[in-house]
Amino acid sequence: MRANTWQGKTKLKVQEVPDPRILNARDAIVRVTSTAVCGSDLHLYNGFIPTMRKGDILGHEFMGEVVEVGRSVTTLRPGDRVVVPFPIACGHCRACERGLTSVCENSNPNAAVAEKLMGHSPCGIFGYSHMLGGYAGGQAEYVRVPFADFGPLKIEDGIPDEQVLFLSDILPTGYMGAEMCDISPGDVVAVWGAGPVGQFAIASAKLLGAERIIAIDRFDYRLRMAQEKAGATDVVNYEEQPVLDTLDELTAGRGPDACIDSVGLEAHVDVTPLHAYDRAKQTVKAETDRPHALREAVMACAAGGVVSVIGVYGGFVDKFPMGAFMNKSLRMRTGQAHVHRYLKPLLDHIKAGTIDPSFVITHRMKLDDAPKAFKIFRDKKDDCEKVVLTP
Repeated sequence: MRANTWQGKTKLKVQEVPDPRILNARDAIVRVTSTAVCGSDLHLYNGFIPTMRKGDILGHEFMGEVVEVGRSVTTLRPGDRVVVPFPIACGHCRACERGLTSVCENSNPNAAVAEKLMGHSPCGIFGYSHMLGGYAGGQAEYVRVPFADFGPLKIEDGIPDEQVLFLSDILPTGYMGAEMCDISPGDVVAVWGAGPVGQFAIASAKLLGAERIIAIDRFDYRLRMAQEKAGATDVVNYEEQPVLDTLDELTAGRGPDACIDSVGLEAHVDVTPLHAYDRAKQTVKAETDRPHALREAVMACAAGGVVSVIGVYGGFVDKFPMGAFMNKSLRMRTGQAHVHRYLKPLLDHIKAGTIDPSFVITHRMKLDDAPKAFKIFRDKKDDCEKVVLTP
C-alpha cells in the first residue's frame, strides 16, 4: 500500500510500504477513505517530537471502511464505516473506565520511554512517535486499529466523510477545551489560535453558552472564519493590537473568565526579547517548547478563572508566570482529548445540525500530495485552514 512517511525534519515521502495485518484478536484493518493533516502533525514535521524514525507513517485523523477483524471483535464487521479516535485505548483499565482514554494504561507498548520524560505514560497514539507506541498512522491506504472492539465509532451511510472525519480528533479536542472552562451564562472566553482546533473550541464555547468569545490570531482569513463560521463575537489580531490591553478593554479591566490555549509548543509572536530567548534556548536544546500563548493566557485570565490548555506541548517550558497563576487563584485544566467520551454526543450534534465541522476544510488533496499539503498547511499558503487527503 501507499503511505505518507517521515524521512527526517521537514522531509516526507509517499511510498510503498507493507500492508498492515491482524496482530491481535482485538485488531481490525481499516481501508482509509479520508484522512487529514493536523496541526500537531507539524510538531513531528518540524522535528520537535523525539523518537521519530525514518519511514514512520504519519497521521492520526482518519476514517474508513472495515475490511478485516480479529476473532474477538464482535462489534464490527467488514463493510462498516468507522471513525477512529486518535487515542488508542483498551477500554478496560482504570483510566478508560473513568473516561480518561487518552491516558489508557495498556495501549502504549513503549511506556517506559514516555515515563522518562513525563513521569507516567499517556496512551498510544496513531502515527505519533515511538515514545507513544510507534503505531503506524492513518495517512495511508490501510491502517491496523488495535482494540477495535472499543475504539471506532460506526457511521451510518448517508453522512458524508467530511461531516464526521473530525470526530477522530479536533472536534472532541476543541469541545473538551471549552468544556474544561466550566462555562456559565454570561462568561467571556478568549481563545488563543484560530486554527482548526481553535475554531472548534470557539464553536463549542458558543454551544455551551458563553456570552462573549474572543478569537486571537494573526491571520485575517482565520479571524474571519472565527467570526463568520465558528461564532466568535470579537477578534484580536495580535500583530496589530496588544493582546493584554485589548482583552482588558473588552472585559472592563477584569480579563476573560476562561482562556483556551489551542496553540501549543510552536507559538508565534512578534519579535521580542522573550521570543528571541525562547528561540535561542530551543536552538541549544535547553528548552523544547515556545509557551508564549500559555504565558499570555495566564497573564490575561481573570482572577479565579480557568486556563484550558489543548494545544500540544512536548517537553519543557521556561519563564512560566507561576506567581500570576498562584496569586490570581487560577485553575489549569489540560490533556490530550479523551475522544471516546465525546464521540456519540458530538455525532448527535452533527446529525441535529447544531454543528457542521466541515466548515474548517479549505483544501482537498490526494494522499500522494501529502508532502505538498504539509508545506501549504505549515506556511498558511492560499489561506489554508485544514487539508483533507483521500487515498
